[in-house]
Formats: sequence, C-alpha cells, structure tokens
Amino acid sequence: MSDDTRRDAGTRVLDRLNEIHPRLEALYKDLHAHPELSFAETRTAGVVAADLERLGFEVTTGVGRTGVVGVLANGEGPRVFLRADFDALPVEEQTGLDYASKATGTDSEGRRVPVMHACGHDMHVACLIGALDLLAGARESWSGTVVAVFQPAEELGSGAQAMVDDGLFDRAGTPDVVLGQHVAPVPTGMIACHPGPALAATDALLVRMFGRGAHGARPEASIDPVVMAAATVMRLQTVVSREIAGGDTAVVTVGALNAGTKDNVIPDEAELKLNIRTYTPEVRATVLGAVTRIVNAEAAAAGAERDPEITPVDTFPVLVNDPAAVDRTTGALRAHFGEHTVVDMGPATGSEDCGVLATASGAPMCYWYFGGTDPAAFETATKNGTLGRDIPSNHSPHFAPLINPTLDNGVRTMTVAALAWLRTR
Repeated sequence: MSDDTRRDAGTRVLDRLNEIHPRLEALYKDLHAHPELSFAETRTAGVVAADLERLGFEVTTGVGRTGVVGVLANGEGPRVFLRADFDALPVEEQTGLDYASKATGTDSEGRRVPVMHACGHDMHVACLIGALDLLAGARESWSGTVVAVFQPAEELGSGAQAMVDDGLFDRAGTPDVVLGQHVAPVPTGMIACHPGPALAATDALLVRMFGRGAHGARPEASIDPVVMAAATVMRLQTVVSREIAGGDTAVVTVGALNAGTKDNVIPDEAELKLNIRTYTPEVRATVLGAVTRIVNAEAAAAGAERDPEITPVDTFPVLVNDPAAVDRTTGALRAHFGEHTVVDMGPATGSEDCGVLATASGAPMCYWYFGGTDPAAFETATKNGTLGRDIPSNHSPHFAPLINPTLDNGVRTMTVAALAWLRTR
C-alpha cells in the first residue's frame, strides 16, 4: 500500500474528529472526575463498554477482573490491538480544575484514600474511544480487525497479565501488532518513541526490619529499628553509584519509611518500601542482590535478633519496542504530523505492563508518548531552568493534561498508527 493511499485513507477517517470532539471532551472530564483504583474500575468499565456497544463493537467485560475488550471485524486484514489503561492513583488532586476529582477509594491495605487520575489514564481512554469512533465510522476506508483493549491495574503492573491469564487471546484472537500510547509532560504536538528497550523493568519491595522496643529514655534496652532503617536507606544510595557501571542504568528509590507512633517509644519494627528500575536481567540481578545484602547486613550490624523480611510487591517487565514496528508506525506519524514532530528521546525509566500483551502473544509492539503540556509554559520553564518545579509530571497531584489540543492529538496518533497496520483502501 503506497504512502499516498494511506494518507488519503487517514484524511477520510479523521474527517469526523471535529464532530465527535465535544463528546470526547465530556467523556474525558467525566472520567477525570470519577477515577477508580486498580481492579476497582467498575464504573469506568461500564462507561467504556457502553461506548463500544454504541460504536458496533463486540464487547466482552470482566476480562482480567475489570478489563473490557471490544472487537470490530471489518473484512480480511491484520488484527490490530489498540490498548488503553484506565486505573487511577491514591493521590489527592490539587489542580483546582472545575472537574477535579473528589473521589475516594479503598486501597489494597484496606485504607480509605483519595483517588485521582494523576497519570493521564483518563486521557488514554478518551483518545482510544475517539480513534475507535473514527475507525468505526469509516469502515469503507480500511479492512482488518480492530481489537480495543481497555486494561485495568496498570499501576500495579498486573492488569495486562490478568487479562492474558483470563483468556484475552482466546476471546479476541492473536494480534499482528500491539499499539499503545501515554500522555507525558512534554509539549502538545510532540510524539516520542524509542526502538528496543524503551521502558524500564520495575521491582517494588516491602522490607520489614525488626528490633526490640523500649522506652525512649532507655535506648540501651532496645534494638532500635528506626536507626537500623535509616542506616539502610543511606547505604542503599551506594548501590547505583558504586555497584552499577556508568554505562548501565538503574534507579533505587526508598519511597516510604514507616516506624513508630510516639516520640518517647522506640518501636519493635520499621518498614521500608523500595522501587527499583533496571533495563537488563544482569543489572536487575546485581541491584536485587545488593539490596538483599545491605538490608541483612545493616540488621546484623544493629544486633537484630530476627532476620529482615523482603517481600516482592509489584513487578513490571521491560517494555521492548520492536524496531521494525517502530519504523512503520512512526513513519506514518511523521507523514501525518510532520517530520520533526516525532522524536527519539531514548529509553525512559518509567515502567509499563502493556508489553505483556506483545510478549505473551509473540506480536511486535510499538508504544509511544504524546505531549500534554502547554508549549508556551514548557518553553518558559525550560528557559528558566524550572521544568521540575513548574511543569507537573505524571503522578503529581497537580498533573492535568491540557485538554485542547492534547485530546485531538491523541486521537489522531492512535488512529494514524492503527491505519499504518490495517489494510487501507
């Protein structure tokens, strides 16, 4: 199929974007105002399923607990999986938007927590619904099968695997390609895609360190787990700086240290929550080995009478973009948006479980980022050296993509990418 034919098909399919935009913007604001935690996305799943049925898709709900799958068969051609995640985070929104979330939910530990779409998954859903609307309304322009995968629990790293384990490919067929996208705090209109290992593997660990409690006035009667944990946090900072080669990449973050309830009570134990990012099995093994060694050594140095416990919590695999799939997809995106709009920013240390859909099926994957930030604000912050302060990133309580033109751009990227793989007429 020639590039001109694909461009013509793309133009025809995208013709209705202005028409459907108001409905998509309303959908986005509704999802943003009603976020749900991982594996609790029941309202969101219902909204998505209703839209898919309206568009004429064959719909299956409850895949991998709360996932939704829509299939639109339109003659002979490739089976193209288009994926969007739809869970939110336990974050209290501070954007001040008139559609800001006031929702709460119950987390995995039974605590009542605020809930916010602080990672843009609501934007992903609205963009995919928009692309599906356009494709369904222009079936004469393409042939093949579009499979829409609305995935739960990306934030836990287990939603994609849950859908696979629940028979996703038996229900929807085996993909010829898996396509996914993520909104990012870069200027709207910008698209970033990296071939090869594009997103890091993640290991989340819960570490419990045990001491002996005592009165704060008699530390000699204790084995202080607070000091033990603090020493461990500091020693863990040497893992990357002293055990990982300069040409390799790893991140070790202690995101939480919890111990004690009162100033004059030395507690019995302390808890650390660790997040580790790596790209290769060798570096991952080195980092995990070092963490285990340091945790145990610091406990021994403190005279702990009980060994620490190290429990894996969440695991994300490395997301690997197939180079040929990247070339094909980004070629179509460059032809539509302009040569300089699509860039390779290199691998990112964020993590995504979308790659599970590709590795489990043997299909090639292309996953990219699209910008969601006001270009003028981004340029000003760049000039002032204040990007980290002035441009909220994903997972920030202030994160909120600029709706226009981010929403339309996200619809266009997913639609054009899908047409790069479907047979166009």
